[in-house]
Amino acid sequence: MATVFTVMLVAQYQRQPPDFGAAYGFPTPTHPEPREYLVRLLDVAMLALGLGLAAWLILKRRSRTGVVWLSVGAIAYFGFYRKGCICPIGSIQNVVLTLVDPRYHISFGIIAFFFLPLAATLLFGRVFCGGVCALGAVQDLVLVRAVTVPPRLDRALGTIKYVYLGLAVLFAGWGLHLAIGPWRLDIGRRFLICEWDPFVDLFRITGPFHMLAIGAAFIVGGMFVGRPYCRWLCPYGGVLALLSRVAWKNVSITPGKETDCGLCAGACAFGAIPPSSASCSATC
Repeated sequence: MATVFTVMLVAQYQRQPPDFGAAYGFPTPTHPEPREYLVRLLDVAMLALGLGLAAWLILKRRSRTGVVWLSVGAIAYFGFYRKGCICPIGSIQNVVLTLVDPRYHISFGIIAFFFLPLAATLLFGRVFCGGVCALGAVQDLVLVRAVTVPPRLDRALGTIKYVYLGLAVLFAGWGLHLAIGPWRLDIGRRFLICEWDPFVDLFRITGPFHMLAIGAAFIVGGMFVGRPYCRWLCPYGGVLALLSRVAWKNVSITPGKETDCGLCAGACAFGAIPPSSASCSATC
């Protein structure tokens, strides 16, 4: 028995592999990376913790100060530490590509980042947008003096994010291929949301000049318009906005004490409170 075990052990650790013929190619072994796996688990844990804290601070404690500090933590971790690349917004593209291309597989972390904010929104409204999204938090912290955007203009601009969502899905899954007579346009699959993220290069403090300029423009615009990217361009925010309409427990303004005086609607920098309404988005 010992002899058999010794032979097996020597065979397992032999230096030269056996000859299987010239047509056989040995695969390159893939070594596990435990640190990266643990970091991914930490990312998911931080997201779940952030969503839970946001729901508690917004719905239970009704603490604007607490939400601000939570936003600072989101910027520090998901923004500067993780370089803005661990983000549910861009995960839309990964999910689409997985659905249309069986050769493409996404990790558990991306699946969790895509679905956890959706589930939280169905339960508690847009708590992800309100306190966990690093992109939204940056715009919150630079807001100095918000100007009022006319409701009609606000609604018109708000449709852009759904157009952007459609284009992001199209390019992530199929690309764009057009042929009109002799004229042809062939653009392969691209992750538009990641390519045109206005803040990721600011988080990395490096990047192409035009993207840094776009990010700086959003920062300057965000000083006077509450969350311009979130309100008018964010495709994931558009999905969450639709889900929040059927949320189990959405945020409301001073429950049982609303007098329809209009002060809340005038004070909200994000246009999230319609006049004479006792409910609002969690971003306000």
